[in-house]
Amino acid sequence: MSKLLYFSKFQIVLFLTISFSVLFVNCQQATQTEKVEIIQSATGKKAMVVSAHHLATKVGNDILRKGGNAIDATIAVQYALAVVYPRAGNIGGGGFMVIRSKDGKYDSIDYREKAPKASTKDMYLDSLGNVIPGLSRNGHLAVGVPGTVEGMFEVHKKYGQLKDFKQLIQPAIDLAANGFLLTPLEIERLNRFKADFQKYNKSDNAFIKNTPWIEGDRLVQEELAHTLSLIRDKGRAGFYEGETADKIVAEMKAGNGIITHDDLTSYNAKWRAPLVGDYKNFKIISMAPPSSGGIALLQLLKIVEDYPLSEYGFQSKKAMHLMIEAERRVYSDRAKHLGDNDFYKVPQDSLLDKVYIKERMSDFNPQKATPSDLVAAGSFAIPMESFETTHTSVIDVDGNAVSTTTTLNSNFGSKVVVTDAGFFLNNEMDDFSAKPGVPNQFGLVGNEANAIEPEKRMLSSMTPTIVEKDGELFMVLGSPGGSTIITAVFQVFLNVVEFGMPLDDALFAKRFHHQWLPDVVMYENGGLTEASKQSLKELGHSIKDVKYMALVKAIHVKPDGELHGVGDNRSEDHAAGY
Repeated sequence: MSKLLYFSKFQIVLFLTISFSVLFVNCQQATQTEKVEIIQSATGKKAMVVSAHHLATKVGNDILRKGGNAIDATIAVQYALAVVYPRAGNIGGGGFMVIRSKDGKYDSIDYREKAPKASTKDMYLDSLGNVIPGLSRNGHLAVGVPGTVEGMFEVHKKYGQLKDFKQLIQPAIDLAANGFLLTPLEIERLNRFKADFQKYNKSDNAFIKNTPWIEGDRLVQEELAHTLSLIRDKGRAGFYEGETADKIVAEMKAGNGIITHDDLTSYNAKWRAPLVGDYKNFKIISMAPPSSGGIALLQLLKIVEDYPLSEYGFQSKKAMHLMIEAERRVYSDRAKHLGDNDFYKVPQDSLLDKVYIKERMSDFNPQKATPSDLVAAGSFAIPMESFETTHTSVIDVDGNAVSTTTTLNSNFGSKVVVTDAGFFLNNEMDDFSAKPGVPNQFGLVGNEANAIEPEKRMLSSMTPTIVEKDGELFMVLGSPGGSTIITAVFQVFLNVVEFGMPLDDALFAKRFHHQWLPDVVMYENGGLTEASKQSLKELGHSIKDVKYMALVKAIHVKPDGELHGVGDNRSEDHAAGY
């Protein structure tokens, strides 16, 4: 009897062991089935969304299918990115949005971060007037007042079609609460910045693990889900007042930051008239200051408009030399003349004047590079964000189009996570000129136009852009990538309209960049042949290869009305439509 009883127990243990093994295998297989193929080039007859993450793109498409318009979808994508793309997607940062409605009207909203009211011009300088390394880049003092939440409510109030805002934020709440499978790139970044997370945060958070993140890991963000739920239930006050505001201010005090309750409650997004300019039979609609992108893009296009670029050919010696010299002059102007128009009168009309632009190229030599120390900013009677910005392009079934670019600045911004609230804060204060003429972390210099002042918005390179051809919607595009945003948008557009490339080829093609200072042409690995490099050197250009620059996300409306959406193959961008 005892032998039979023993045997029964053994069988039970064996059965449970086998069952657990099967369950484990099934769980592993379930995890594996969550892996989604990244689609970077897609077509659709009715609507299209291109974003930095496949889950955010799905959220946007779901909203469109429920009857939401492009604005609704964009809002939902932004909140989803705040969950699934923490290095740049955010509620702790800010951005710009350009809108073209179905009736052909244009608008844009600026929800860029602001300097806290306690900011001072010399806040990052030591007693000798020298910039204190890293102070404007990492930690609590680097943080500007966030604008994303305010911006999303403002744009929904004016243009949203689905009136219940809860529908737009709930998908993000679900993703945060239930977790999602991390992509290989996000795993790499979370592991790479672990030491920074530990250095600038006194408490544990969802982004710190005792062991390295590995393939198959899920990121669950319960604290962020709660924060998003407060926004869902209480609206703007769910972020800028009450519980979340208290947590932000407590975090500031804990780390010697300077954002106060007053900074949060008084923050305002601002509707601005977008910049509109022409390039041949194309109309370019882009962002005005404090974005430098719109002015710089229009300047670049105006400079090259009268040259036969299509005859020169893609990345030919003539075409590259012309475009490099144009970039050199435009970035010189950017450093001196651009800033927040509410604090500094940006000479916008003068910078875009045809006579002025022609004068800027009067010393252009087709046979020789112009040294940057001989190219002063133009006169009439530069900071760079990290690649860790993100962009979304959307077109809906009615023809509404949205181009929006948002950022935390560096990877994971200031590296500071608001304790018990679960989101990263930006380090946008580094986009000011800590000291005129001194480069920031990315090598660009600024001037008095971009000096620090309380409640001023820092200069940006973000270039959300919409293009018309002969009065009809033609393209929606934009990119992260710091100062390379401008040149990437410039080159992708020209690749399509001058060099005859399909949109995917136009995006995937290698890019180059010059920003006045430092006086060097950056080009992507494998982008130039040895002969091309030598020809540029013979013209007097210094060249340097880089891994990649900018991550463009674009939609092209083909002549037959089909939408071609493309995300950049340099990352894990995802395009999907229907």
